[in-house]
Amino acid sequence: MRSAATIAVAGALAAGLALSACSSGEQTTGAGKPVAGKTLTMALNADPGNLDPQFTSLSITKQVDAFLYDSLLNIDGSGKDVAGLAEKWEGTTTTAKYTLRKGITCADGTPLTASTVAENITFVGNPASKSTRIGVFVPPGAKATGDDATGTVTVTAAAPDAFLVRNVGGLHIVCGKGMKNRTLLKQGSDGTGQFKVTEVVPGDHYTLTRRKEYAWGVGDFKADQPGMPDKVVLKVVANETTAANLLLAGQVNIAAISGPDKQRLEAQKVFSRSMGTPLGELWFNQKPGLPTADLAVRKALTQALDLAQLGKVITGGTGKPTTSMTVPGTGPCNDDTVTGNLPGHDLDAAKATLDAAGWKPGTGGIREKGGTKLSLVSYYLTNLGPTMQSGAELLQKAWTELGVQVSLKAVSTAEISTVVLAGQGTWHTGLIPLTTSLPSQLVSFLSGPTPPGGGNFSWIKNPEYDAAVAKAAKTAGADGCGDWASAERALFKEVNVVPFVNSTVPIFAKGATFELNDGVDPGSIRMIG
Repeated sequence: MRSAATIAVAGALAAGLALSACSSGEQTTGAGKPVAGKTLTMALNADPGNLDPQFTSLSITKQVDAFLYDSLLNIDGSGKDVAGLAEKWEGTTTTAKYTLRKGITCADGTPLTASTVAENITFVGNPASKSTRIGVFVPPGAKATGDDATGTVTVTAAAPDAFLVRNVGGLHIVCGKGMKNRTLLKQGSDGTGQFKVTEVVPGDHYTLTRRKEYAWGVGDFKADQPGMPDKVVLKVVANETTAANLLLAGQVNIAAISGPDKQRLEAQKVFSRSMGTPLGELWFNQKPGLPTADLAVRKALTQALDLAQLGKVITGGTGKPTTSMTVPGTGPCNDDTVTGNLPGHDLDAAKATLDAAGWKPGTGGIREKGGTKLSLVSYYLTNLGPTMQSGAELLQKAWTELGVQVSLKAVSTAEISTVVLAGQGTWHTGLIPLTTSLPSQLVSFLSGPTPPGGGNFSWIKNPEYDAAVAKAAKTAGADGCGDWASAERALFKEVNVVPFVNSTVPIFAKGATFELNDGVDPGSIRMIG
């Protein structure tokens, strides 16, 4: 498995804000004899956009990049670090050292060097590069050096990082040509991955061709294993019902189905694996001057919501209450930081909270303060299925009863990237799932620089969170989990973000089998007859 460490607004093949979802179980097993020379077709519910692995925050793009790029480390089913591009690794909270496996080549046949790997790490760690992976995989200010003779890469962090070895180890590594000319990566590839891009038709499909010399995959991987597809077609299919129909007709081999169509696929006992992922997360834009920058407004909006009912609606009744900002079971920290730490459902209390903050009922029942109406724009993602729209409408109804004017806006993943992540538009609230396996991967999204120069897209300023993070970062691994839990609780105390439900997203296959890690694991795909 690869590292489960990217920021994602949705799990599996669903797109989102991008720390991608992680495997948390499996369902129907498949049977059949491996068949060589086949083409695999996988449905994507949105276009992945820019394929540069160091300039994306979308889980859908992370899934595509998993076919094209490798990282220094992989993660096995128990959450343990295993070899990726590196065969050995060691480190502390401030330094990390990796020794590369021998014989690794880039898609153009050139050898991967330690100096190229080091260049990747230093590039991402430099704030001037404006990589979206800074603070997620590579700490700001981190630098690396490579010794090509020994194949070793040494990383030095500017500040302590509790999970430095694992975080840096999860970065997708770009080869030399791509580092020199990143425009090659937007609709192409230059990596050490099992596949390379051979055709791109944006909005329709992406064709990848397998590198038959690739022999450095996870575990006991061999280049001549039977059943590996010669080609992969990643087909953009925005409608889940269409994707399910194509799967049953044999025109698509793999598709993630989170809505009601999954029931008919399960009834036919189609091969599947499932992914646990946060789905219900409510974010507030706390940019100065916006009403949601006020704690009282955020608290009242949360009090007005029956989060349990909202969670049932957006998961179709199959979700489980969220207990942490990270996916349970995918990292060393699994404290319940959510239960009892968010404002409870109480509409009368919500009204009283707004009254006390000066937001009084005005014309048409819409609350006003200083002549300004309490009018909000609330986003939800279109690619997460019809239940997300139903949830957004339930949210709108509850807030209307509170005296808030709410405009719902359905947005694509591309719009989330530009309007929310890049800060190029106005929004107040959003149902935007963000999934991570390590609490340290959340930091750049919950504190620090704001767009366009940083990843703190909701403009959170929480000194208590920052202090707890600074303390936790100095302690390596699981020993710091108590401080990471304190940091999360500080977020909920200020209602900076409201996580409330996790979902299980099944990924179905016909004519193929696969396993999961951070999405579908390309090296595990086998075509069957």
